[in-house]
Formats: sequence, C-alpha cells, structure tokens
Amino acid sequence: MSNIDPMSGPHGYGRPPQAPQAPQRQERNPSAARRTALAVHTIADIAAVFLGLWVLLYLLDANEANVFVEFVHGTADLLAWWSQDVFTMDTEGLRVLLNYGLPAVIYLLVGHGIAARLSRA
Repeated sequence: MSNIDPMSGPHGYGRPPQAPQAPQRQERNPSAARRTALAVHTIADIAAVFLGLWVLLYLLDANEANVFVEFVHGTADLLAWWSQDVFTMDTEGLRVLLNYGLPAVIYLLVGHGIAARLSRA
C-alpha cells in the first residue's frame, strides 16, 4: 500500500499550529555582567590602593631611592596625572595627601558606581 499522507514526517496532531515567532531580543548573560562589574570594582580598588600607599609612604618619609617606593610613586603619578597640583599648599605633606587622595576617592566612587550599575543590568 502506498503512503497517502500528504506530509511525511512527525505530525503535531492535536496541537494548534504555531505562529512564526518574532526575533527575540538577546538576553544578557548575568554572570558576564557580574564578572565585568567585579573587574571594574577590582581595578578601581587597586588604583586607590596605589595612591593611598604612596601617600602613606610619603608621610612616613620612606626612602625614595628604594625600588619598591619608586615603583609605587611612579604608579601613583601615572594614576594621578590629571590631578597634579590641584591643591598648592605650603605644607608638603598636606599637598601630597590632597593631590593623591582626591583621585583615590574619585576612582573608588566612580569605579564602585559603575560596578554597581553593571551588576544590576
């Protein structure tokens, strides 16, 4: 006997025909957003640590010829290039505290704000 079924293959008997679906908007991967937020958060923290460490080393009158102190000072200078000499004071320690502390606080606020926004998205 020959097959008289006009449609070969599996049949969906008893189910209503499905309408073509509109293209779905791609969902965001929440774990990727959390990882990105963690990376931004960590980078902001590391930047603030270098700036704070330089202020601490300067106020404790660390040996600036030491390789570690030179590295921390150079890194702090790179991170705070935009805020150098915003505050010009006679007291050198206060000047260093303000000129390197301001970028540390800004990095923390902006970095943590961006991380919080990314983790909520």
